[in-house]
Amino acid sequence: MKLALAQLDIEHGDVEGNVERAAEAVEEAAGRGADLVCLPEIFNVGYFAFDEYAGAAEGLAGPTLSRLADAAADHGVDVLAGTIVEDLAATAAAPETADVPRPADEGLANTAVLFDASGERRAVYRKHHLFGYESDEAELLVPGEDPTGGICEVGGFTAAITTCYDLRFPELYRELVEHGVDLLLVPSAWPYPRIEHWTTLSRARAIENQCYVATVNGSAEHEGSRLVGRSTVFDPWGTTLASAADDPTFVDCEIEPDRVERVRDEFPALRDRRL
Repeated sequence: MKLALAQLDIEHGDVEGNVERAAEAVEEAAGRGADLVCLPEIFNVGYFAFDEYAGAAEGLAGPTLSRLADAAADHGVDVLAGTIVEDLAATAAAPETADVPRPADEGLANTAVLFDASGERRAVYRKHHLFGYESDEAELLVPGEDPTGGICEVGGFTAAITTCYDLRFPELYRELVEHGVDLLLVPSAWPYPRIEHWTTLSRARAIENQCYVATVNGSAEHEGSRLVGRSTVFDPWGTTLASAADDPTFVDCEIEPDRVERVRDEFPALRDRRL
């Protein structure tokens, strides 16, 4: 499977422009042969635009995700539509999404959605661990309650979505591996100065779970806060297969489902666990 991580230039507050850039990125990546295109966390309004979360929030049937579902179908490519600020009440009210499980009947969530190449919704993951350090996220949003909601089959993999701060909580990833996951997709808005945390935690999740980890960060600056970029694909040994600096770009990488099984057979650390 050819994976494309779209490290987007995100203009905080420019929802229309950001969504259009995301749709253009899907088109460009598909044109280069991508099978799955991944977008960053809160790519439409920008992670640091906390004062605009409420105004930019929308349900799963809202304009941002509808635009990305159409892009997936138009270009015949699977799309992880990063995350958006989801209005849970709007999701509940829309007939086409009323049956989607929600952590609450109202409030806002940090929500990722994966669409298949026909534009059909295949996975919904609401960020399980909300960030509170020098951030308003934990005050403004409600956490997701289903860590396995982002599991789906894609490109021969059993993939799972987690989001940014989740990387600091290894027990979440152990649970996902118990469900057969061999590819972790991590849309993020990881800022400076914690570059070493970003790379070390991502690599550790790959090594300890013997699976692929693909982290897709944004490229943005807002009121003194800047994202580190460095979107990266790690293989099941923790080896970096492809990576970027902090400028807007694509990270393209071929990954193989069979490689996970081969690594786990060659070095069967998961079988030696004692719980």
